[in-house]
Amino acid sequence: PAIIKAVQEADRIYILAAGTSYHAGFASKKMLEELTDTPVELGISSEWGYGMPLLSKKPLFIFISQSGETADSRQVLVKANEMGIPSLTVTNVPGSTLSREADMTMLLHAGPEIAVASTKAYTAQIAALAFLAKAVGEANGNEKAKAFDLVHELSIVAQSIESTLSEKEVIDEKVRGLLETTRNAFYIGRGQDYYVAMEASLKLKEISYIQCEGFAAGELKHGTIALIEEGTPVIALLSDPVLASHTRGNIQEVAARGAHVLTIAEENVAKETDDLVLTAVHPYLSPISMVVPTQLIAYFATLHRGLDVDKPRNLAKSVTVE
Repeated sequence: PAIIKAVQEADRIYILAAGTSYHAGFASKKMLEELTDTPVELGISSEWGYGMPLLSKKPLFIFISQSGETADSRQVLVKANEMGIPSLTVTNVPGSTLSREADMTMLLHAGPEIAVASTKAYTAQIAALAFLAKAVGEANGNEKAKAFDLVHELSIVAQSIESTLSEKEVIDEKVRGLLETTRNAFYIGRGQDYYVAMEASLKLKEISYIQCEGFAAGELKHGTIALIEEGTPVIALLSDPVLASHTRGNIQEVAARGAHVLTIAEENVAKETDDLVLTAVHPYLSPISMVVPTQLIAYFATLHRGLDVDKPRNLAKSVTVE
């Protein structure tokens, strides 16, 4: 009830995070705004630590951190506490620094995440924010929140993930030809798929060491398409019926310039030519199911390059320094 009340009293929600947690915040933005009727703004903790933007009159800071020990986020939290700004930490680790120092905490209960690259924490973060958004929305009488059968919709997401995992051999084979020797790649998508593209590119970068960019598909023509040449891997994500046709236009643009394109589409927008077809899920939750094949892509690309999936170079599980 205290958390619901804090969201109800806020006139703007500020989500502060880093890395994968930042992407989970982006993936939850639309859902939070539509169900709580409250604007949501995203901030990179390492940037906010040295200067906050102009804040609303009644802000609520939500810190997302798998470990609860992210130094950059703690720096912002210390300032928030000094300013008397209400704060909520969403974390997987009870008793962590951010959970102790924030006003309120939501624990993910996802179990220990051992590998450096975050996967299940991302899933749990979006799911946790979905429960929060629905609870606040229902308390406010929001009709979308009332109609959003979250537990049922999450069960469909689970089915979609199971189906994707059963296709891992197919994904492995496609990755072998697409990414085994490449030095760079692109993920593209629109709307929610753009946020998944950001996370997908981070996963590929951090464990396979392939230079990968996640792009809003419509931005390609504003400069980045100059990098597309014969054989450039481009992985396109399609889940939104309104936006899919536009993304397919971008696919045609890069294919015409020689890109090697792999398409991942939900069944409600899929075509026979798509490489992977996923079970359609609720749009609020598509970032959970859409990210799984991209995690497998990063996994297999890393194995084929003879690298350690769980312990990538230069990285630590908890970033406890600025």
